[in-house]
Amino acid sequence: MNYGSAVRRLFPFLPLMAIVAAGLVPSVRTYALRSAGRALVVDGQPEHADVIVISVDADGAGVLEASDLARRGFSSRVAVFADPPDDVDLEFRRRGVPYFDAASVSIQQLRALGVESTEQIGRVVTGTNDEGNALPRWSKARGFRTIIFVCTRDHSRRLRRAIRREMAGIEAKVIVHASAYSQFDPEGWWLTREGTRIEIIEMEKLIADIIRHPFS
Repeated sequence: MNYGSAVRRLFPFLPLMAIVAAGLVPSVRTYALRSAGRALVVDGQPEHADVIVISVDADGAGVLEASDLARRGFSSRVAVFADPPDDVDLEFRRRGVPYFDAASVSIQQLRALGVESTEQIGRVVTGTNDEGNALPRWSKARGFRTIIFVCTRDHSRRLRRAIRREMAGIEAKVIVHASAYSQFDPEGWWLTREGTRIEIIEMEKLIADIIRHPFS
């Protein structure tokens, strides 16, 4: 591993480490905090695509954004990832109670919002790496050339890095697009407990990804 290159790639995230030093200067502190929030976010400009894919973690924010994109004519087809049942879901099944997984709920919501062409990506995924692994084979099998991948803001930069790694050598363009309905606000994440929790967790994951894959 080229540690010098890895360190250089960490420079955009140095404002987070400067927060303590800037604690007594409000304007500098605010700038540092905003820089840390923005470091998590990328937002590719959507264009006409073969399909819109919703990230497994995007939930309702992803459904709303995908339906907006479909209504604006970027693609008439939306796909969601299969959702594995957890222990609670299995217990409902055991008791004979109807169980609606997240993928089924998302498809119902999409259709209620006017998206008729929907698909469930058969491979079960539980996170970013699984999404990156599943996308190349699925998109290649269907001959897709352009994909809009909808996710939440806080997840967008790390997701784009993972997808770029996995899609290397695949002739398809993937545009990672952050949902406007995401709860995470990079401009004021420190003002809420939930925003602070998301920032800390996602920044740790992003830095770990950069260290493991410095050339993504």
